[in-house]
Amino acid sequence: MKNLNKISVLLILFLGLTFTSCETTDLDLINDPNQVTVENGNLERYMVAIQVDFSRFANAMGGNGAALVRVGQMGSVNYVNAFEPVNTNYEWRLAYVNMFSDMLNAEELAVQQEGRNKHIGVLRVLKAYTLLSLVDYFGDVPLTEPNNLADFPQPNADDDAAVYAAALAMLDEAISLLQDDESISLGTDFYYNNNFDQWVKLANTLKMSAYVNTRLVDGSAMSKFNAIANTGNFISSTSDDFEFTYDVIINDEIDSRHPSYQSDYTAGGATNYKSNWLMDNMLQDNDPRIRYYFYRQNACTPNSVDEEGNTCPTDPERLFCSTQPKPSHYPGSMVFCSVENGYWGRDHGFGGGIPPDTFKRTAFGVYPAAGNFDDNRYDSVGLEQGGGGAGITPIFLASWSHLMLAEMALASGSSTAGSHLNNAMQISIAKVMSFGSLDGEANLDTTDDGGYVPTSGTVNEYISSTVAEFNGGNSQTKWEILGVQHLTAHYGNGSDSYNYYRRTGYPTSLQLTVEPSPGNFVRSLFYPADEANTNPNIGQKPNVDGQIFWDNNPPSPGFPSAN
Repeated sequence: MKNLNKISVLLILFLGLTFTSCETTDLDLINDPNQVTVENGNLERYMVAIQVDFSRFANAMGGNGAALVRVGQMGSVNYVNAFEPVNTNYEWRLAYVNMFSDMLNAEELAVQQEGRNKHIGVLRVLKAYTLLSLVDYFGDVPLTEPNNLADFPQPNADDDAAVYAAALAMLDEAISLLQDDESISLGTDFYYNNNFDQWVKLANTLKMSAYVNTRLVDGSAMSKFNAIANTGNFISSTSDDFEFTYDVIINDEIDSRHPSYQSDYTAGGATNYKSNWLMDNMLQDNDPRIRYYFYRQNACTPNSVDEEGNTCPTDPERLFCSTQPKPSHYPGSMVFCSVENGYWGRDHGFGGGIPPDTFKRTAFGVYPAAGNFDDNRYDSVGLEQGGGGAGITPIFLASWSHLMLAEMALASGSSTAGSHLNNAMQISIAKVMSFGSLDGEANLDTTDDGGYVPTSGTVNEYISSTVAEFNGGNSQTKWEILGVQHLTAHYGNGSDSYNYYRRTGYPTSLQLTVEPSPGNFVRSLFYPADEANTNPNIGQKPNVDGQIFWDNNPPSPGFPSAN
């Protein structure tokens, strides 16, 4: 992880440059831009603002996807209420009001100054990712008319397939620009510290991801994916991971900590609920990542059992559902309300009130939010604990690339899918476990030495048994296992898992919504209220059933099956 020195740029930002962006209060998440001068200062400031807004966008959109596929917890009883139009105003504003507007200004400055092709290349990559993500969530979105109020005060939405094609073209252009050896580096590069070979790998990886999404509607997607994969010039190792790194600084002006840390490590306790499905699934599978993802504040969840097998009493005040029977539409094996061993979360679609349980709920752990490592201390969460919030927003990781390789191999009938799954799990688990050192108070001895860190033997057994089950299973079993590993590895950013679920319909073992009739699954989001209510050229969707162009699976209800 990068060490982020923020003071110099923060002072520069306060000197008075007016951005089109609405929110610039935490642009402290940056390094000292040694290259900022009177000549290029405005361009570098724009680049800083765009990079920070991009991290916010990726984090917020990833939270939407996570809630839909049970990587996060969906806190409304049905899908329409959970994703009302007002809920995505923030993400839309980050893209269109902040980033895309700033990108126009930044590129104009870059063109005026010599040797700024790498700046433009980075802008192309970030815009392409943003456009691909907007299509994945909304379908048709504006591309050709926004940020031109004089000619298009109320921009139309472009066809989603056309936006995808334009984004891919941007990535091709970016690769060429990033390879310009005569171009100077960015003043501040939060992501790759001006290693433009890594930016090229990212651009190739985003192209591969787009081809994975379009494999159901484009007969050439597989060959285009393989052409890049065969070069090896994509994100394949952790050193190339695309992520945004936070810091521990907090004062009256700034808060540079991970957003999930900010929400859970407070004087008043944890404020977020975690997904019962994910915690239960990882617990039952003995997933080595569970103590890194989640931090328990108590040893016993009401109406369950603790690690010693002792029965935990019900607690109707703090966990009302602990006194309730399992919903009749839940299969007998499906977790409901109470996860064993003190994992205290909520079910998919449980939208009840907020009881006095903030010092009981399971909190975010040391990965990726830099909270506490779970070493059975069961202390209440509080300020400045664990890694202090100096975690990451994962945006595209090497393990995810290997999961893509596994999916495309499985889709093509290749026998290499299991090998790719093995690589993905090895890389994911190693990265997650490396975060343990962020918590200086944690007991990081291995389980063989009386600690709580899984031994290499435990990790290898988990991976080898999973891969063996995958290799020995039928097609449905393979897609199911790949789906579970896909969702688990994407903890911290659920966007790609939301896409996987719509592409494949797996995993089918996801926890059902508590409400037996939650409405059809979200195949695309409503347009944000701020846009639909003010722009007559973008009419609001009638429902969330609309399928984007690459989703040619059967309509809902019926698909996906775990609704």
